[in-house]
Amino acid sequence: MATRLTGFSKLLITVLLLAAIFFGGRYVLNNTGFGKSLQNKAQEAQTAQNDGSTTSNNGTTTNTGASKDPNTIKVQLVSWGGYAPGLYFNEGAAENANSRFFKEYGFKVDFKLENDLINALNGWTADQYDVIVQTADAFPLYTSADDINSLAPKAFMQVDWSRGGDAIIVKRGINKINDLKGKRIAVAVPSPAQTLLISSLEAAGLKYSDVSVVKTTDNIKAAELFKSNDVDAAVVWSPDDILSTQAVPGSKILLTTKDQSHIIADIFFAKESYLNANKDKIQKFYEGWMKGLVELQQPNNYDKAAKYLGELNGVSPDDAKGMMQNVYWTNHGDNINFFGLNPSYKGVKGQELYEKMSKKFVETGDAEKIAPSWRSAIWTGAVTGANTALTGAAYGSEKPKVFTANASDVTAEAISTKPVSINFESGQFVLSENAKTIIDLQFAEVAKTFGNSKIRIEGNTDNVGSKNSNLTLSQKRAKSVADYLQKEYGMDPKKFVVVGNGPDKPVDGCESNATPDCKAKNRRTEFQLIAD
Repeated sequence: MATRLTGFSKLLITVLLLAAIFFGGRYVLNNTGFGKSLQNKAQEAQTAQNDGSTTSNNGTTTNTGASKDPNTIKVQLVSWGGYAPGLYFNEGAAENANSRFFKEYGFKVDFKLENDLINALNGWTADQYDVIVQTADAFPLYTSADDINSLAPKAFMQVDWSRGGDAIIVKRGINKINDLKGKRIAVAVPSPAQTLLISSLEAAGLKYSDVSVVKTTDNIKAAELFKSNDVDAAVVWSPDDILSTQAVPGSKILLTTKDQSHIIADIFFAKESYLNANKDKIQKFYEGWMKGLVELQQPNNYDKAAKYLGELNGVSPDDAKGMMQNVYWTNHGDNINFFGLNPSYKGVKGQELYEKMSKKFVETGDAEKIAPSWRSAIWTGAVTGANTALTGAAYGSEKPKVFTANASDVTAEAISTKPVSINFESGQFVLSENAKTIIDLQFAEVAKTFGNSKIRIEGNTDNVGSKNSNLTLSQKRAKSVADYLQKEYGMDPKKFVVVGNGPDKPVDGCESNATPDCKAKNRRTEFQLIAD
């Protein structure tokens, strides 16, 4: 026989049920992945309501005019593996209460994917983004434009070096950079693709005008054009270097930024007014990023970063790891070097990339005037302000590559060959001051930017004197050049392969050494890049 409940019993049961629902719901929210996901989505919705922005499926952010949270740094990113440390430290792309930027420093960071750099720049000028991305070599395209430079854009952080993410791909018959002369090359203009091509041509003694540039709007279109019959080569991003060469029989990857390891450097920049008004936040943003970078040495943390990077870009964690493997994340020590804050550093600095391409973009017609100096285009407060927080070997700079000498290096196929006339006194092998200056101007930059490539230095002579004496002399002359580069620029001695050819490799057309001009041409030093 059923028992009838009293009014008090019903009330008590109702209270107990509500309590169970409340505490059970709170447990789900706080202790399960599903619950945390709900919290983040709710927070994202609230953030979007507060700042008036909506995000489309391709990651493009649209601002509807409402003010944004002043305690949140809005950062634009592109599809690139260099941003994994920041996403890891932020516990994902969206601003959230679990972010270590928030827990440790008290502010939030909201990363937005925007691959259209024009949209990103427009968003930055309209204050929809506080920080946006570019590369140091392409940054002068921004600072040389009066309307943009009036907002005082300042680079404040180096994010990474491209290490395989950019490549030059070529069709059958092109085996080294020298073979590109007169060829049609698809290149995104203006972009870092030009920088990679220009610096590669210089390694072969060629100019940008020695090739026919077929302009595209981006590297993806350059890859598409490579698959047609319209071009002989293209500058592309990974994985299009692999996909495109697989699609075109006989084609290959000529070189990547794994070889030319110090040419494409990603940076963050912001308005000077924003940086000055948010000094502490920007410094802590930099510090947190560097802490995240160091922690990614642990496999579990690396996997977490790949997960967040994949979520931002709509790819799998494994594909995200592939993106991450194409970059070198620059640490605090690297930033000190890059911004010229270490007087003893002799490697590639941001100033060299920026000021060189500032002039080159005027020569190519992509900029109307030379950009302001590097010093006026940077803000080093974040780097210098973090010196006391980021101490120890973990935050040090990248060590130069250690090479291994191989007998096969003497005859290995060269990526490029650049003849340079270095004058020696008759019968001598000691470098004059003038000869050192020639090396500095004509090859030192190539040796630095191709940090992961070996350099074969071949000494050559005319036919005056005995063959044996010329062989010995040419070997000593080549070694004196290698010794100078090693000592002056701190390079690994095993980076250099020294060869003395004597009179055995005369210039084409000068085999008989019949004229003084031919003899002068044969008394040359050749710099050849070879893959390690």
